[in-house]
Formats: sequence, C-alpha cells, structure tokens
Amino acid sequence: RTMVERVLRARGPMKSVFIWAHREKFGIRAICNVLRVHFSRFYAWLQEQLSHRAQEDALLTRLIR
Repeated sequence: RTMVERVLRARGPMKSVFIWAHREKFGIRAICNVLRVHFSRFYAWLQEQLSHRAQEDALLTRLIR
C-alpha cells in the first residue's frame, strides 16, 4: 500500500498527524475534506494533552539535539 492508501484507511490520530505535517503545502481544510475528517475534530486533536510518554519523548528529543 502507498502512504496515501494507509492514511485514507487509518483511524485515530494518524490522519491528524498527516494533516499537521502537510498543512502548509495543502491547507488544513483541503486535507480534511480529502481524508473525510471534520476540521473541528482536527482542531480538537490539537488541543488534546500529550500522553506522559509523548511528553518524555519530546523532552529527550530536545536534549539529544
């Protein structure tokens, strides 16, 4: 499967991560329309707290760089 096929079939945060990564090139609403994600759900995902593990990973990444 291509990356696009995997994203189209994905559930959960994978679509939101894809939208975030490509927002500047295509625009959030355009990507949401293609992926059939309501843009308000994407914005709600942005407001969610990171898990403790994700926060630790981000801290370690900053320390390594």
